[in-house]
Amino acid sequence: MTEKETVKRYLPMVLSIAIFMQMLDSTILNTSLPAIARDFGESSLNMQNAIIAYVLTLALFMPVSGFLADKYGTRRIFIFALVLFASGSVFCGFSSNLTQLVIARVVQGVGGSLMTPVAKLALIKAFPKNELVKAMNFAIIPALIGPILGPLVGGYMVDYLSWHWIFLINVPISLVGLAMGLKYMPDYRSQVIDFDFKGFLIFAAASLLLSISAELFTDAHNVTPVLLMVILGFVLVFFYFKHSHTDNNPIFPFSLFQVRTFRLGILGNLATRLGISSIGLLVPLLIQVAYGKSAVVSGWLIAPMALTAIFGKSFVIAILNRFGYRTTLMANTAIIGVIICLFAIPGENTPIIWFLPIVALLGFFNSIQFTSMNTISIADLREYQNSSGNSLISVNQQLAIGFGISFGLIVLRSFEGALHGQSIHTAFRYTFLVMGVTTIISGLLFRRLHVSDGKNLRTAP
Repeated sequence: MTEKETVKRYLPMVLSIAIFMQMLDSTILNTSLPAIARDFGESSLNMQNAIIAYVLTLALFMPVSGFLADKYGTRRIFIFALVLFASGSVFCGFSSNLTQLVIARVVQGVGGSLMTPVAKLALIKAFPKNELVKAMNFAIIPALIGPILGPLVGGYMVDYLSWHWIFLINVPISLVGLAMGLKYMPDYRSQVIDFDFKGFLIFAAASLLLSISAELFTDAHNVTPVLLMVILGFVLVFFYFKHSHTDNNPIFPFSLFQVRTFRLGILGNLATRLGISSIGLLVPLLIQVAYGKSAVVSGWLIAPMALTAIFGKSFVIAILNRFGYRTTLMANTAIIGVIICLFAIPGENTPIIWFLPIVALLGFFNSIQFTSMNTISIADLREYQNSSGNSLISVNQQLAIGFGISFGLIVLRSFEGALHGQSIHTAFRYTFLVMGVTTIISGLLFRRLHVSDGKNLRTAP
């Protein structure tokens, strides 16, 4: 087997380890927030800071990943990111209050901001486009084990050990990733290594303001300062677009947005994740806060979502080959929206086992959604656009996740206040309806895709 064939065989596994750790870390934290909140003397609904800090750090530093990989090589940056991520996990495990946990999550987020985008960039460069969907699919299948183990392992650790172990579990996994990265990660570099520091500062400031404003909205008594932050954030976005027209090598070239499939993929990802991203947090909170069940129970309830997601991956290529990206994304987004609305049906006295088929269905269609959105975004990018395009896709996804979580909590808090005197379960039901309708409406963006879009990505199963 040649060196190139060896890389193509094992590189998807390296990417899957990176995604695995992020997914494991995210889902473990979701089911463990009530326990951590009790230990820190905080409200469960105030613990989103630990999630938002991580997501925000990812969004802020991901734009640097392409430049660092191009200058220092994908192998060196990937190894550095793994070490940093593992160190942040250790710091999280030894945190004694919410402030320390947030700071540790920032360290962890810096590592994560480089780890997955650099591995994904190496995969994009290693595979031709007609093999990319299959390679990406293979990389994501092992990674989806994370959401299965996350809620279960997190639940058992919280109930029978302590929540500190949910972070320390990343250390041995990082060592496996380190060994594989040293052996199989190719060392891709680029001749263009000019870094747009001014553009980075403008974009980072815009991302920071918009993300913080979304978080503050969840518990804002005076919305005026928050609205000013939102306005300033969009002003900075406008300035960045002006900057991208004049700079010789902007961090995110304006030419990216002239690629129609990339533009629609970015917008569609942002819009649909507003409704989808909050579900992974809202469902465990519903089970533990509204139904009074343990973290283990909520973990077992969420686990089928990942199992059916793995099952769904085996259908993605056939579905895209049969229906194309436009029809698949429009129909699939609407289906996901309806499924989210179904979470509002079970009553306060309904056995929670009735959530299982809804969770399972959501996992299956989420799997199709994310693979389709991620691959259509890179369908028509040129080789010189891969680094910046891949970085922006990763940034967009993390911002969308942060906005989605914040949006879900804003809606939940709004209904909790408006329905004062009624059970928290009722607030959750209305929140799921809002999330579902939002997702259905977001699918209209994919009408702008052409029937032929993504043909260069289609391949036989």
